[in-house]
Amino acid sequence: MGIHEIMPDLKYICPNNKTCTGMNYATRSKVSHFIVSSLTVVVVAGIIYPFRDYAGYRVVALVLLFAVSILAMRYSLYPVLLAACLSALVWDFFFIPPSFTLHVNDSGDALMLGMYFTIAVLNGVLTSRIRRLEKLAMEKKSRMKTLQLYDSLFDSISHELRTPISTILGASDNLLMAGTELKEQDKLLLCREINGAAERLNKLTNDLLSLSRLESGILRPKLDWCDVRELIHTVVNTNELTDAREIKADVPEKMPLVQLDFILMEQALRNLVINAVKHTSEGDSITVSADYQDGNLQLLVCDSGEGFPSGELDNLFEKFHRLSNSRTGGVGLGLSIAKGFVEAHGGSISAQNSAGGGAQIKIIIPAKSMHQSLAEHE
Repeated sequence: MGIHEIMPDLKYICPNNKTCTGMNYATRSKVSHFIVSSLTVVVVAGIIYPFRDYAGYRVVALVLLFAVSILAMRYSLYPVLLAACLSALVWDFFFIPPSFTLHVNDSGDALMLGMYFTIAVLNGVLTSRIRRLEKLAMEKKSRMKTLQLYDSLFDSISHELRTPISTILGASDNLLMAGTELKEQDKLLLCREINGAAERLNKLTNDLLSLSRLESGILRPKLDWCDVRELIHTVVNTNELTDAREIKADVPEKMPLVQLDFILMEQALRNLVINAVKHTSEGDSITVSADYQDGNLQLLVCDSGEGFPSGELDNLFEKFHRLSNSRTGGVGLGLSIAKGFVEAHGGSISAQNSAGGGAQIKIIIPAKSMHQSLAEHE
């Protein structure tokens, strides 16, 4: 039993923004291929017909064959076969003397007509087969890439889950077994370990949910007026991986309100700061700065660490990519999620090593400011 038998009213949006059933749209799409193939041959023949005496009917055959070749690169086998047959008939009827008849007087022209028909059909068949083989190769390559990504994901997740779960189990076992014998200071230490492990699991869960939203293509930023100073100070002041690093905010006093999705950009910036913390040492500084010029919001996360390893900048924002100089664990999703959130705003993100040492990641987002909005309404 098919899905349309189970739910006969199942509908979806077609490319022309009209609601239609799946079967109707698929049928219409196939029919349109036959129509376009036929019309292409007719239009090409109509364009060259006034010049038939100058070009000669043999040149017309090459033009029609070229049109069939173009169709073969776009459509499936049967519309192309229809175009090949129709082009042979059109060439014979309108161009091969005597005109306006299917009769061919000259044996050479008859041989040429047969060769044209054979070549046109073979061209359609072979091109269609090549396209099918290319499609199969691309699907196989895509499946292999997907399997590799899933393998990387499962390996990373299994490793990333094992440590916090072991921490939670070990600390909770100590709390349960020791009971009242533990000192308050030791209990507090164990509770902090449990809390830290739980936060790590929570971040992993949020990253996977964010990845799912990005991969599904359903992510749509909810734009609202955003205070960039508040956004950056929220990230700087609530970052859970500060250790002994100095994290500073550098935002102009007169930074205007801009239209952003506060939640998405907070997570994007948080991921960048966490990445900077992971790849710097105690005593290094991290600065999150912002600027607004010519309708673009620029966000910059800089650190005074060792910088990015040479040769890894091109792969920095790929899913599951972890830097070779990484000192801590992680699945390798933070930067790719930040990139996805930025691009959802229509912006761009880039990374480079600073001339004076350290790394910097720059975000540029086209964003309307409050001043600009008020000016437009005046």
